[in-house]
Amino acid sequence: MRAVLQRVTRASVSVEGKVVGEIGGGLVVLLGIARDDTEQDAKYLAEKIAALRVFDDAEGRMSLSVAETGGALLVVSQFTLYGDARRGRRPSWSDAAPPDVAEPHYEYFLSEARRNVTGNIATGSFRRMMEVELVNDGPVTILLDSRKQF
Repeated sequence: MRAVLQRVTRASVSVEGKVVGEIGGGLVVLLGIARDDTEQDAKYLAEKIAALRVFDDAEGRMSLSVAETGGALLVVSQFTLYGDARRGRRPSWSDAAPPDVAEPHYEYFLSEARRNVTGNIATGSFRRMMEVELVNDGPVTILLDSRKQF
């Protein structure tokens, strides 16, 4: 399971011109699910994201987590995080989980995130074309992989 985290001052996701999820300060989580991911991958990433110290303390050092600050999460499913563009010009999606496999893991990730973060948790719409708007704060962008490939 992979995630791209962006620390934001605000963010929203829209489907067909309607906002379906929005947050103030917190993290946008673009979440990709591999075909061989398990609930353990989702649990690991949810816990890691909640505890990752990417928010400033009183001295301006990044030493607080989204859980500690009461910040929000906007979680958006994104199978394209498993696009493999090493060969040719068209990415291969063969490592991405098919929707019937990915959706239960996405939902499990959300349930684990809710256990670890007290702030608002908003989502996009699974398997829909979405428009994500955000104001990256810092900018701070972090890549995570449950298999620790990067």
